[in-house]
Amino acid sequence: MRWLFLLLLVLNVFYYVWHQQEAPLRAKDVTPLNLYRGSQQDIHLLSETADALVRRDASKPGELPKTCAYLGGFSRLETARQLEQRLAASGIIARAAPLSSPEAGGGFWVQVPSEHAAKLNETLLQNLSREFNELKHKIMPCEGVAPSG
Repeated sequence: MRWLFLLLLVLNVFYYVWHQQEAPLRAKDVTPLNLYRGSQQDIHLLSETADALVRRDASKPGELPKTCAYLGGFSRLETARQLEQRLAASGIIARAAPLSSPEAGGGFWVQVPSEHAAKLNETLLQNLSREFNELKHKIMPCEGVAPSG
C-alpha cells in the first residue's frame, strides 16, 4: 500500500511538471477601452443627440421645441373622441388622432397643446383614469409626432 501511494505521488509530480511546461502562464493582451470607443468617449444627454439639436436649431434661436401632453393609447377612435369631449367640458382644448410614433406606442391619442396642458392637474388625470381604463399620459414634442394616415 505504501508503494502504491508513493507511485501515485510521483506520477502527480510528473504530471504537474509536464503540464506546466506544456502551457506556460502568460498575461492576456488586453486592448485599452479607449481604442474601442474612439470618438464616443464623452457622455451625451438625450437632449444633446443629433435629432434634438436639429429640432432645436430648426425653431427660433434659444427656443426649445414645443411639447404637448398626450392622453390615450386607446385601441378605438370612439374612446379617444369621448376623452376629447370630456376634456372640452373641462375647458381644455384637445384633438384626437391616431399616432404611429414609437414613443407613443401606436393607438389613438388625444393631443393637448402646451398652452392647455397646464390645466391637466393630478386630480383631473386620476378622475379620467377611473373613467377610461386604458388611459396613459405622455409628454412628447408637438411637431415631432405625425398622425398616421
